[in-house]
Amino acid sequence: MEAALVYDAKATLGEGPVWDDDNRELMWVDIEKGALHFFDPCTGTDQHTALGSRIGMAVPTSDGKILVALENGLAMLEKGGSTEIFAHPESALPNNRFNDGKCGPDGRLWVGSMDRDAKENAGALYRLDADLTLTRCLTGITVSNGLAWSPDGMTMYYIDSPTYRVLAFDYDRVNGQISRRRTVIDVPGDHGSPDGMCMDDEGMLWIAHWDGSNVTRWDPATGQIREMIRVPAPRTTSCAFGGPDLDILYITTARIGLEDAILEAFPASGGLFACQPGTRGFKTQKYIRQ
Repeated sequence: MEAALVYDAKATLGEGPVWDDDNRELMWVDIEKGALHFFDPCTGTDQHTALGSRIGMAVPTSDGKILVALENGLAMLEKGGSTEIFAHPESALPNNRFNDGKCGPDGRLWVGSMDRDAKENAGALYRLDADLTLTRCLTGITVSNGLAWSPDGMTMYYIDSPTYRVLAFDYDRVNGQISRRRTVIDVPGDHGSPDGMCMDDEGMLWIAHWDGSNVTRWDPATGQIREMIRVPAPRTTSCAFGGPDLDILYITTARIGLEDAILEAFPASGGLFACQPGTRGFKTQKYIRQ
């Protein structure tokens, strides 16, 4: 199966697709352009808001706002309005920025950081609780990326891209603590570096591969690959299920760092792609704020 282009965004670094069920649209970001996008699949149109700062991710909140991870901190955004920065845990690390993030089944936000030059072990993974308390949960991270939870919410999956591994942790939904770290998937190098990730309703993980032109489906119980979707863009960055029936897999891609010859061969790089792989995802978990 091959994904089809649904919006030719020419994004520098498209990332972080999130289906907003309330508004029937896909939120996604262009990290380098500092743009938060809203794609309407019914009309095929895309609107965006320039935030004046690199943006690593965005999620809807329970009180109708959008929680964003900017280069200069975490902020609450009124759609079409102003941002309110409330936390900047890495202000002493000016070359670091936030990258990927997602809300767990308990409504807590998990978001990671990385050095803009991918300096080894310079990043971390944070947990944001309902009262806006921010806790550093993992250190020594190089490129913090994909996050997903098992259908029962008891296991958290996580990717630090250069390791080519998917880690699993026991997840405590009461206090948000993670434990019993282990590797569940070793990704072959020829697939491309594992990047963003999501979970389907059969408990399988979907992983986008940077420099792999593909999204793969894995069984975390066995560590075995189950399916591959080809994407006509080398730098596949992330994926998320959306649509009214949550059966459309949306895929973001990037143009950053690609030579002219590659861009000529793959002109849709930086576009938003989609396919229907025959499985469904879950309704997006909003950030729940006290």
